[in-house]
Amino acid sequence: MKEELLQFLCDPHDSGPLRLEVETRYGDEIVTGRLLASGSARVYPIMHGVPRFVVSSNYSDSFGLQWNRFSKVQLDSDNGATYSRRRFERETLWSRADLEGKWVLDGGCGAGRFAEIAASLGANVIALDYSSAVDAAARNLASLPNVHCVQGDLLRLPLAPGSLSFMYSIGVLQHTPDPRAALASALGVLEHGGRFAFTIYARRWYTRLYSKYLLRPFTRRLPPERLLRAVERVMPMAFPMTDVLFRLPVVSRLFQFGIPVANYVDKTEFTRDQRYQEAVLDTFDMLAPAFDTPMTAGEVEAVLRAEGVQDYRFLHRVPIEVVGSVGIPSHSRGGT
Repeated sequence: MKEELLQFLCDPHDSGPLRLEVETRYGDEIVTGRLLASGSARVYPIMHGVPRFVVSSNYSDSFGLQWNRFSKVQLDSDNGATYSRRRFERETLWSRADLEGKWVLDGGCGAGRFAEIAASLGANVIALDYSSAVDAAARNLASLPNVHCVQGDLLRLPLAPGSLSFMYSIGVLQHTPDPRAALASALGVLEHGGRFAFTIYARRWYTRLYSKYLLRPFTRRLPPERLLRAVERVMPMAFPMTDVLFRLPVVSRLFQFGIPVANYVDKTEFTRDQRYQEAVLDTFDMLAPAFDTPMTAGEVEAVLRAEGVQDYRFLHRVPIEVVGSVGIPSHSRGGT
């Protein structure tokens, strides 16, 4: 943690200020120390350079396992592809001209795939995750001085209200216990005119018939390590089978709906081995989360309106991709 981050941090219980006590430093990085809440006995440790506002073991343990195990699979700088960069730019519509020098929250950073992109565009990124995935992000992004990793809860953010210029959360909110509350909480960190981008799984009438939702009542009860071993045992057979079935004309989408294997056959920038590793990662990601609650665009819009957001636009409604600004009069509410 760098000392400049302290200006944005607050006690997640009451948004009160925090006092920093440093134990060890390495250059300008605070490696160990404590953050003390004013007027209470609450203490938040800084360990391995990361301020910790939640306990390490929580409902997101499966994400901690997957992102520490597969920490570089989706990282553009490691895999040589541009999938993360293109997705970030497509789903936020932000460029270097927007982000240069601005403070940006990555809400649910995982191993840091999108934080790396935002940082490369000149942003000062607060990469926050509830799980121990934040440690994978801290390792992956250690060479980037404009990335600041924080272990915290989207539902109770340790960030001062109205303090940031940008925030995004890509594919995360549906994995919280209360996606609507998480959306409202994330909006609260933005200053007047602050810009947001959210991507959220969309719920349709047939969503619960999707094969992963039929299996999840059983798979989410398994210890994450045991489930991951099961996925790894099945994948040598499942991957080549789906590599054929998911390419068939007309019926490929039916097979993708009915077979819970995340084999992305259209990812031509990846080698076969890279696609295999991502298939293991994302198949586990489909089956392991304690929470997976897709929303409708109408539900998202209701939260935005309740929070006083007038300027927003749905880039897509399935999946939900919405961008906008807080405290700005309405311009457009359209989308596909």
